[in-house]
Amino acid sequence: MSAPSLTGASRTGTERRFAPVSELGGASLVLIVAGGIYMASYAPRPAPLGLPIALACASGALLLLNVVMLARTRAFAWDKFFLVGKWALVSYVIAAGLIEFAFVKDHVRGGALAVITAMLVLFAVTVPLIISFTVARYQSGPTDT
Repeated sequence: MSAPSLTGASRTGTERRFAPVSELGGASLVLIVAGGIYMASYAPRPAPLGLPIALACASGALLLLNVVMLARTRAFAWDKFFLVGKWALVSYVIAAGLIEFAFVKDHVRGGALAVITAMLVLFAVTVPLIISFTVARYQSGPTDT
């Protein structure tokens, strides 16, 4: 088996097809960032939570779809995916925790804190998913025969 190129195609011309994990992950992140910007635009006043909740739910749905599609992938370097994913997840959980601490320290409470927490959880899971998928897709994985 020849090694895949950076475009996802092997040197023999056959292309390995994967679920659009990076694209769906990017869309999920756009929704989270948009919700965060919307909430920040109201600072220091309390923001209406309807739109941020809807954006967080849509982002969560995209993340769930992404995980389901990725789980159905065959001939994938799962060992590399989990190796990279666990350390990226640790890193982003720490970053999200620090951001959460800043909001708690600034006395954000109630529904706003719950929405921000949900957005940070989605952020802390989506980014490592994209990173680990991007690394694993270019590794030699098991083949379907």
